Amino acid sequence: MTFLFLSLMFLSLAWLAASAFYLACAHQRICARARGHARALRIGASLCACAAALAAVAALGLWAGLFSALTALMLGLVALPYLDAWGLTTQARTDVG
Repeated sequence: MTFLFLSLMFLSLAWLAASAFYLACAHQRICARARGHARALRIGASLCACAAALAAVAALGLWAGLFSALTALMLGLVALPYLDAWGLTTQARTDVG
């Protein structure tokens, strides 16, 4: 497999895992229906995070791959609450009531 394909795969899997972990949190306001599936989201996020780490290790080597996968996962986990808050502020500006 090519380096570009594996890199894109581990980045997308890490962001998918971060999104699933965030949707499983009780304080998220992006999708209220996701709270009922918190266990399935956490299991899926764990599997995606492991797959992202494996793809990153295959692309970059052991230590560089692990740290790159964890960095992409943490970037998603840090960015999602800000995106959630930004969505609420834009929604509050358009709300008339």
